[in-house]
Amino acid sequence: MIDHIAHFRQLGTLADGTRVLLRPLLCEDREELQTFFNNISAEDLQFMRSHVADRNVVHSWVDDLDYHQILPLMAVVNDRFVGDTTLHFHGGPYRHVAEIRIFLLQEYRRRGLGTLMLKTMIDIARKAGIQFITAQVVADQTRVIDAFHSLGFERKVVLEDFYLMADGEAHDVAFMVLALKAKREDF
Repeated sequence: MIDHIAHFRQLGTLADGTRVLLRPLLCEDREELQTFFNNISAEDLQFMRSHVADRNVVHSWVDDLDYHQILPLMAVVNDRFVGDTTLHFHGGPYRHVAEIRIFLLQEYRRRGLGTLMLKTMIDIARKAGIQFITAQVVADQTRVIDAFHSLGFERKVVLEDFYLMADGEAHDVAFMVLALKAKREDF
């Protein structure tokens, strides 16, 4: 599946009729990706794990694309990136586990786009042989936690003061897991 992901395309329609194309990030998307991250509010920037305002950081993601390590799936509306979800693959004894991350532009939140993107990425992970998907969500973001929960993720633990903002303020993080492998029942 991952070897052929560059050709993946999926069309979706949001509840309000907006048509969305889901596709992987491509090498030629450097400027569009930078434009996407340039539209992030100062508040949202605090919750980003990487310094997305730095062009070198964003450009390195495109220049070093390796779908076997990180699979970025973009939501495109009218040739504009409006959402990004990534699946981060692990190796060694954790090769059956991947971490998922998601970010949507503010005007596309609460419209069903996040659910569409997460469901698509879960399907891709399942086809790639992933057995568990993890997500780390700042515990204050209860709507995001609820969205993950509605897709079958379980909150396994809350890590106190685990996320440190640029200003030094610490936040708790909910560690969530989705088991893609059916639980084995004894007979």
